[in-house]
Amino acid sequence: MEIITVRIDKPEELNFILGQSHFIKTIEDLYETLAGSSPHLRFGVAFCESSGPRLVRRAGNDDELIALAVRNALAIGAGHSFIVFLRDGFPVNVLNQVKQVPEVCRIFCASANPVEVVVAATEQGRAILGIVDGGSPLGVETEADVAARKDLLRRIGYKS
Repeated sequence: MEIITVRIDKPEELNFILGQSHFIKTIEDLYETLAGSSPHLRFGVAFCESSGPRLVRRAGNDDELIALAVRNALAIGAGHSFIVFLRDGFPVNVLNQVKQVPEVCRIFCASANPVEVVVAATEQGRAILGIVDGGSPLGVETEADVAARKDLLRRIGYKS
């Protein structure tokens, strides 16, 4: 077995969701879930089929994001994994709906940070072992940091 890391290739401002599912129907159900979540959400989804023709299945409403999802899915190459790129929306707005898709087994991460995917490669194929999301902590928040966090959440409308 070989362990490698695959860096998620994306523009800095984009958010994405990386997960695992178990059935070819995943791509259509994720599309329907995301399309129904907001009329403004732009997204691209790619799903790595792990049996039969073993294709990267794709869907979305933004060609650039679909191409980005396909490129990253191919780089990761783990069977039954999926990746969703979002524009004009955030994972927090759709994550519970994505988790409720019957085929979804797990979510590895939902982030806008630089992310590395830790992948195991065997003779049979590849598997996602985990992710490295952003950087390690540099310290503990101060009272000023707490105030800034609370202010940010209220300014962007997530807390009142």
